[in-house]
Amino acid sequence: MGVKERKLVKKTLKKASADSFRSDGRTDSADFLPLEGGPARKLPEQQVLESGGTVLYIGRLPHGFYEEEIKGFFSQFGTVKRLRVARNKKTGKSKHFGFIQFESPEVAKIVAETMHNYLLAEHMLQVHVIPPENVHSKLWRGVNYRYKPVDQVQIQRKEHNKERTLEEHSKLVKGILKRDKKRRKKIEAAGIDYECPEIVGSTQPVPKKIKFN
Repeated sequence: MGVKERKLVKKTLKKASADSFRSDGRTDSADFLPLEGGPARKLPEQQVLESGGTVLYIGRLPHGFYEEEIKGFFSQFGTVKRLRVARNKKTGKSKHFGFIQFESPEVAKIVAETMHNYLLAEHMLQVHVIPPENVHSKLWRGVNYRYKPVDQVQIQRKEHNKERTLEEHSKLVKGILKRDKKRRKKIEAAGIDYECPEIVGSTQPVPKKIKFN
């Protein structure tokens, strides 16, 4: 940097300090100085705008902490308007996160500040306020629906006890014999001297219910 450039920088700093001097004797601290001279600038103060959202996201929900437990726990802060726990459509089990809506945005803000990283049943709850523009339009669809999981035991029992036709019964016996043949080959390949018992069965389907005249 040459002598002329140094003098120019000093002159710029003096001018900036003189411009920032107030008539009441106080000086404003500038946020940055321009590189090529000119008065110092101060960035306008940015005010943090509150979203005013009433919907909260609750993550890391422990097992057993479902709709009734969540509503009973969070009702101590204020009136709970709506509540939804994400569940698996096939099994009906909780996905360990959900959404809750309060009537007042002030209550929602207090809940988010109080319950975030709150230790509950060895789980650190994650609570955040969702801005109104980010709330999905289908979030509360079917919120009052209580999903009933599919009873797989009842379905298998009904499938096992149903009356089969001759074709269905022949297909069932064929599958059993095929699996038995495959099992015999595995035993022989392993070098095990074992004689498997023969499968005895009827080729005709047995009626499940006895009908009397």
